[in-house]
Amino acid sequence: MPQYTARMKRTGLLLILIAITLSALAAQNNAARIDSAFQKFWAAASPEESAKLADDIAKSGITFEGALAKLKAGRHYAAQPGGIVRMMNKTRGIEHYFSVNIPENYSPAKRYQVRFQLHGGVDGRTDNQPRGNGSIGQLAGAEQIYVLPYAWRDAGWWSDDQVLNLRTIVDQIKRTYNVDENRVVVAGVSDGATGAYYIAMRETTLFASFLPLNGFILVLANPDIDDNGNYPNNLLNKPLFVVNGGRDRLYPTSAVEPYTQFLMRSGVKIDYHPQPEGEHNTAWWPDVKGTFEQFVTAHPRDPYPDVLTWTAASTEHNRAHWLVIDELGSRGNEAVRMADVNQLTARNVLFTNQKPSGRVDLVRKGNVVEAATKGVAAFTLLLSPDEFDFNQPVKVIVNGRSAFDGRVERNLTTLLKFAAQDNDRTMLFGAELKIKVPNR
Repeated sequence: MPQYTARMKRTGLLLILIAITLSALAAQNNAARIDSAFQKFWAAASPEESAKLADDIAKSGITFEGALAKLKAGRHYAAQPGGIVRMMNKTRGIEHYFSVNIPENYSPAKRYQVRFQLHGGVDGRTDNQPRGNGSIGQLAGAEQIYVLPYAWRDAGWWSDDQVLNLRTIVDQIKRTYNVDENRVVVAGVSDGATGAYYIAMRETTLFASFLPLNGFILVLANPDIDDNGNYPNNLLNKPLFVVNGGRDRLYPTSAVEPYTQFLMRSGVKIDYHPQPEGEHNTAWWPDVKGTFEQFVTAHPRDPYPDVLTWTAASTEHNRAHWLVIDELGSRGNEAVRMADVNQLTARNVLFTNQKPSGRVDLVRKGNVVEAATKGVAAFTLLLSPDEFDFNQPVKVIVNGRSAFDGRVERNLTTLLKFAAQDNDRTMLFGAELKIKVPNR
């Protein structure tokens, strides 16, 4: 009997060891499956391809918290040579060429600031072919990645296609180079500066700041290029660094400065640096470069700003960070008047004949969001687990009325959807909260 009991004990221990071993192997296999799914997700060539691969991650058995941790860690970056890299993309059938200046001592372990530099002289370019050697040249500043895209007569910076081009470029370079997502800026000279104003009014989510040099926002009011969709109120979301010259033959400070001062009085955050002797060139750059780079360093992007205002005329440019305008339409209790940067005086505006649009102003305090709307029937709030406590109710008050009050569940599908779309380690969302604007 004792021998039988001993054999049973040994058999039991063996079965326990087998069970532990099988469990460990299953865990290893599952971890390998999860890792493989993420590697394919990160190796995708575009947001669309990433979205198709997100389902494999969802089916891998990973938890929401596990996926969030992996997405924050991001992809593994390989070593890359420094120098000028020529690249291209195709948006809506239009080919866009651009050059990327990579630091000579590029390290994949470091997150790099990125500066887009938009050129001038757009009307003088008749085709999409790149010019020059693709180098940032004399406008170089701090060590960073420089991106030089190209515009031409039929595809100026002030076009929806160029907005899409810049979006696509940001996504492209993040797939190869370790970009600091919160330090991507748009600078431009002359037409490029005017383009920087345009981009700021159409696409704010990707960028930390905008730096127009020798430009003039009212060039966008020219009937030849005005698409009636310029909303200066959108400039309130990001800081600007503005330079104009006193002797500039096109946009002298005497003509431009009154409007720059007006924007500043209206709440637009502008670091203004007039150059009294400056002409329509960048001869002043050596004197301004240090201040320029200090400004960029001091103004990283907040991926989840507590205060937002956004105006959109369609679903083309309807998102600002965690706000998405879904449906336009007047509601019975919407704001009658909202202070508008476009209103120059009681009778004068910066831009006339604007398209019918909708606007949402948001303020977040903890789990409470207060919104004021005009011309918007529905919008979506994207909730980040870094900003909202999902264990507590979320309250949304729209135009003084309760629009939502309750718990919101973390959603793995939503997390992966926007991770694929945004390709951004620092801006991740765990839930979509659809809000219908109360009508009464």
